[in-house]
Amino acid sequence: MTVAADLASQLQALADALVEEHVGHCRTHGSSWADIGAALGVTRQAVQQRFNGPLKRYSPESMTEDLRRALAHVKQAAVQHRNNYIGTEHLLWGLTAEDNSATRLLQAVGVSPKGVHRLVGTRLSMGASQAAERIAWTPYSLKAVAFAQTRSEHNGSDRIDCDDLLIGLAQVGRGVAADILTEACFAPCCLDADPRTPAHHCTTANNALH
Repeated sequence: MTVAADLASQLQALADALVEEHVGHCRTHGSSWADIGAALGVTRQAVQQRFNGPLKRYSPESMTEDLRRALAHVKQAAVQHRNNYIGTEHLLWGLTAEDNSATRLLQAVGVSPKGVHRLVGTRLSMGASQAAERIAWTPYSLKAVAFAQTRSEHNGSDRIDCDDLLIGLAQVGRGVAADILTEACFAPCCLDADPRTPAHHCTTANNALH
């Protein structure tokens, strides 16, 4: 009976993750909350409360002041580009908009935060959505925040900081931010090496970002 209960729990978690990923995909491609709610057999309000962004799990009190400022840049980028979603590119843009623990971490491993910020800017595409008070987060963005919280807790902190989210974006391994960080030769495994001596094969890529 215990085995059956454990299996049922695992299957439910898998089903929830699958639905969440498809909801994020639908929002990214223009589906309204009303359409998604109708497909799931619930109201627009109910589906928004369940899926609309990580703040349902991560309150401002769980983030440092620096991260809250970075997230203000994140939303600004999405609104200015008329995007109806917050993707990993928006998160990386916000993290590199001003000095914080994420930009200092990039500098420590020989990556230019300004170069990363400029590169992210070339990947932000103009959409056709109207500005909204609440904007849906993509599944990869949600996963990055989850990784960030895990890292923060592992380090004994009760608040997520900018460097936690930066590493979370790299750990996701997919999405625009992960591609840019890989191109810049930034990866969580870099942190195990001496930050004063970045790997030789990364030198050319890092020079291009300066």
